[in-house]
Amino acid sequence: MAHSDIILDRLSKLHPRIIDLSLDRMWKILERLGNPQDKLAPVIHAAGTNGKGSTLAYLRAMLEAAGARVQVYTSPHLVRFHERVRLGPKGLVGEDEFAAALEECERVNAGEPITIFEITTAAAFLIFSRHEADYLLLETGLGGRLDATNVVRRPLATIITPISLDHASYLGDTILKIAGEKAGIIKRGRPCIISAQLPEVRELLDRTAAERLAPVSISGQDWTATEERRRLVYQDDHGLMDLPLPRLSGRHQIENAGAAIATLRHVPWKVDEAAIAQGLGDVEWPARLQSITAGPIAEAAPPGAEIWLDGGHNPAAGEALAAAMAELEEKSPRPLVLVVGMLTSKEPTGFFAPFAGLAREAIMVPIPDAEASFPPRELAAHSASAGLTTRIEPGVEEALRNLPRSDGPCRILICGSLYLAGHVLRLQEAVLE
Repeated sequence: MAHSDIILDRLSKLHPRIIDLSLDRMWKILERLGNPQDKLAPVIHAAGTNGKGSTLAYLRAMLEAAGARVQVYTSPHLVRFHERVRLGPKGLVGEDEFAAALEECERVNAGEPITIFEITTAAAFLIFSRHEADYLLLETGLGGRLDATNVVRRPLATIITPISLDHASYLGDTILKIAGEKAGIIKRGRPCIISAQLPEVRELLDRTAAERLAPVSISGQDWTATEERRRLVYQDDHGLMDLPLPRLSGRHQIENAGAAIATLRHVPWKVDEAAIAQGLGDVEWPARLQSITAGPIAEAAPPGAEIWLDGGHNPAAGEALAAAMAELEEKSPRPLVLVVGMLTSKEPTGFFAPFAGLAREAIMVPIPDAEASFPPRELAAHSASAGLTTRIEPGVEEALRNLPRSDGPCRILICGSLYLAGHVLRLQEAVLE
């Protein structure tokens, strides 16, 4: 076990008995660390329910194609915790530096209650503040207003990606309550890029930005990104760009790429059309409709099977994934099989519903080493209630091995949780650096 894993295990025991979303613990530990959040490279801060990580991945790829040094903070990780802290051209944070920062945070926190996300975010800020960079791309963990990342007072810009129902027990039981929390990252006078939203959500975000004198750039109003003749066409007041389609699969990635391009309009670094096009081709973001063609997962599946891996886990993600599978079905018809594991904090029926009539069957599996994993039998009941033919298997590899070999090549979508996706990538011994 790595030294940092031992420290993380120790820090997890400081978790408050009741999670009260608050910035008080963050402000306290950051002050003891010398306020590293005030010593960061210019920050682009993203919140939303779906698409945050992909949008930031496009931004990173485009900025790097233009020669910028880009730090990135995202969560959760898939295989190693270090994935959350990317130090520009140096890649992921090294083990020694990460462990030292965790120990420094542990020392100044002095055993006081703190969530694992809060103290690791403080450690990340400490690390980022010690490395020169041109930009820091910062993803919220939960919500926005009281998220541990929302201590950056003057970000260069903020991004709100599509908002839907998720984490209702923490953020509110209506989409407008959740949107109100996400809108908390909008800062006075700083531009805010808003992806496609439900009308009532867009109105709330627009109103919040107006109250804070934050200029807005709204999808469908100030900019558009569409697919035309197998090309990505982006248009705003600056003009039109005819670009290659993104490397990441799925129609929803057109919107994510568009939000990234819209954000670049507010960045002082010169990013020309050639760099944007290169970024669309270079972008990497594992477990977002990731194609698996080799390794133990491919070997366990029937010969010729087409395998996709995605960490989407809420109803909006289910809609996007079903749309992507339907598009593939139009181009190359194959029976679709879902292999699904999900956490109990999610809403399964809404995730499964878009696949009714599209998937031949859905196979429920547990998520290894995840205490909050839905028992497959309980998850199967949600799947069946959404109209899917359902069965249970003890794991992903067993689910793939037990698929019929005589029905011709099938299409397999492993989905439902980033934790399940991380398990699959560990089986694949993925190299994410």
